Amino acid sequence: MQDQEAILKIENMNKRFGKGCSHCQDSQDQLVNNFCPHCGTVYACRNINLELYPGEILGIVGESGSGKSTLMQSLYFDQDVTSGTYLLKAYKEGQANLYEANIYEQKKIRNNLLGMVYQNPILGLRMDYSSIANIAEKMIAAGNRNVESMKARGKELLEKVDISPLRAKEAPKNFSGGMQQRVQIAKALSNKPPILLLDEVTTGLDLSVQADVLDLIKTIQRDLKISMIIVSHDLAVIRMLADRTIVMHKGVIIEEGLTDQILEDPQDAYTQQLVYSLI
Repeated sequence: MQDQEAILKIENMNKRFGKGCSHCQDSQDQLVNNFCPHCGTVYACRNINLELYPGEILGIVGESGSGKSTLMQSLYFDQDVTSGTYLLKAYKEGQANLYEANIYEQKKIRNNLLGMVYQNPILGLRMDYSSIANIAEKMIAAGNRNVESMKARGKELLEKVDISPLRAKEAPKNFSGGMQQRVQIAKALSNKPPILLLDEVTTGLDLSVQADVLDLIKTIQRDLKISMIIVSHDLAVIRMLADRTIVMHKGVIIEEGLTDQILEDPQDAYTQQLVYSLI
């Protein structure tokens, strides 16, 4: 895929929680894990570089606290970053740093070019709204004012994620966890974004429900040729879905490559530990 032009690039992205001090700003060698013992600053992401290619599923794996969810949130502008460059091919031909865009431009990008599926559906859905209204909400945010087209799109997407049309006007609070994730996926796809972001979408679901959600994701990627970034602590999920994989540990990318290579011949000691724990 690297002979194609990347549709998303992150260059030298850093995110810290805290102001930092002379000890950790001048040299991060003094950090304990990704924490400065002198001032209490946490370096959640450090010098992150990644690329996403057309039609690709990129997996990001790591344990809790590795920085993977912070990275995902920064891609959807849920988190500000300390520094870095964020480029999307579909926005100003990939020449403008989205982290420097104003809040209105960032909202426009969120609503038109990105879809997000959160681990906790409460973050992605209005639980008291109907399922079809949740889908319409994102379409309205993108500028759609045609009620009939929104209804048609909502029904189309709910059918695609195997939610019965009879339940289109039912609120997600009445649904199971797996069904809530399906509504989230439908909402994320409402404006036909080129990129879908999925953050721990199967965590907390029963195994059979996990399998159904993963099958749905594979079907969507195959049918729509959409590019995806999937964050998970579960290597079995990454093995099933991802073409390439990035391994994060203590806020740093420690290994990356084709998923088969990462899982069959891990080079870093931490990645080896992850892989062997799966076996």
